[in-house]
Amino acid sequence: MKASPPTLPETAALWAAVRFTADGLVPVIAQQHDSGEVLMMAWMNREALEETLATGKACYWSRSRGRLWRKGESSGQTQKVLALRLDCDGDTLLLLVDQTGVACHTGRRSCFFNEVGPTGEVTAISAPLVSPEALYGQEGQPHR
Repeated sequence: MKASPPTLPETAALWAAVRFTADGLVPVIAQQHDSGEVLMMAWMNREALEETLATGKACYWSRSRGRLWRKGESSGQTQKVLALRLDCDGDTLLLLVDQTGVACHTGRRSCFFNEVGPTGEVTAISAPLVSPEALYGQEGQPHR
């Protein structure tokens, strides 16, 4: 069965509920829908959220580029949005997605691959599954 993009019966209710920051952004966590794996954190503005709702594909706001960032537009590593959730304060979104390939620009499945130990040491707990160069060529880090 093919899932439809998440829709809300009254989008005015959404805009009233979402608490964007002073610069018009809201943090978004992307989570794999079936495993619960936390994949990444990014930002959305209203336009990115509207596009995500309209297409069912994750679209974020790239702060470094100052433009919309359609997940997978250069790497092919897309996120199909199956559900959208809003936290109790309305200041964070959760996307339940079906991730194609890796979510992180480092070539790892998740952006949360660094573990902090009891004395503050930081250790990578997973290796890249694909090289960033294979995903993005010379472009390097495609977003932030």
